[in-house]
Order: sequence, then structure tokens, then C-alpha cells
Amino acid sequence: MKNFFITKGWRICFACYVFIYMPWFMTLEKIINSNYPGLHIVNIPLDDLIPFCEYFIIPYMLWFLYVVGACIFMFFKGNNKEFLQFALSLVIGMSLSLTICMIYPNGLTLRPDYIPDNFFGRIVNGLYTVDTSTNVFPSIHVYNSLVVNFALIKCKALKGHNIIKALSWILCISICLSTVFLKQHSVTDVVGGIVLYIILYIFIYVIDYSRFKKA
Repeated sequence: MKNFFITKGWRICFACYVFIYMPWFMTLEKIINSNYPGLHIVNIPLDDLIPFCEYFIIPYMLWFLYVVGACIFMFFKGNNKEFLQFALSLVIGMSLSLTICMIYPNGLTLRPDYIPDNFFGRIVNGLYTVDTSTNVFPSIHVYNSLVVNFALIKCKALKGHNIIKALSWILCISICLSTVFLKQHSVTDVVGGIVLYIILYIFIYVIDYSRFKKA
């Protein structure tokens, strides 16, 4: 047990971030709503060309399993460097996303007036009930999907497991598409999530900080 904590137990500390993120997110959801003064609507004309499709609720909801599953996998299978890069990407990116929403209150007016009365449509209605159309830029759904996907395909424990990597790519792309087909996010939010990931990827994965230490 002592050896486990020394080698991997410290990773549990990152799980404590959920106790920071959830109250932070829920507070923003209550304060910044559709009636918030100065709310910036991030819709663009391209969003109107994308049809609503309730079936995309499947990959959208799979996002939760995708992120949690990746956290468990990286906890047990990722080496220290891989896990640290993965955890920092999640914590820093999600914190920056909420900070952006605080500085730049934003929302959407994209939700459809009519949703098909079928199994998937009812799930979408339930989603709309619990999740507001504010605090959407940048898309955390998109950002976290990219974090998970690239962490998995770069993980040495999955070397040679091309089918798993291919499935991760498919799910990642499907989740990103689901955000706009469900009218949960604008194309602007998707681009914002991608740009945020690229920036943090450079700082977390690309820059070799050991050079500065030697200097």
C-alpha cells in the first residue's frame, strides 16, 4: 500500500478538482443565465445551416463515460509523465474555460422550437432542462474530448492497439459534431475549444522545460 501511494497514490489528489469545478460551474449557471445583462450571443450564420438531429444525443452522452473511463485508464496505465500531462490538460483547460465565461458572459439562441417526440428526443428535452444555453464558449465537451483522445493515442500502454485508438478518434469526432447537431453549442464554441486545446497542448506537451532548468 505504501509503495502504491508513492508510485500512483498521489494521482488521486487531482480528483479533488471536481470539488472545485462543480461548485464553480453550478454557480456560473445560476448567475449567468439568458437574462444576464450584457450576455454575448455567440451564434453565427453557419449554425443555422446545421440541422438539428436528436440521434447525436448518443455520442453527446457517451462523453461522460469517455472522460471518466479515460481518467481511470490513465490513472492505472499511464506513466507519471503521461498522467501528469493528461491531468494538467483537464484541470487547466476547464479552469480557463470557466474563467473565460466569467470575463466574457456568453450564450446561445439556437435551441429548436420542435423536438421529435421519440426516445432520443425525450432525452434531449431532459438535457435542455438541466443544462442551460449559457456559458458555452469555449466548449468543454469539445476540449475534454480532444484531451482524452490525444492522451490515449499517445499513451505507451496502448502502443499497437490501433483499433482502440481508431475508436477513440471516431468517438472524439462524433462528440464534437454532436454539440452542434444538438444545438448545445455554436460552431464558434467548437472552434474555441479546439484553439484552447492547441494552445495548452503546446505548453504541456511540446515545450521542453528541462532546457530552461539546465540553463
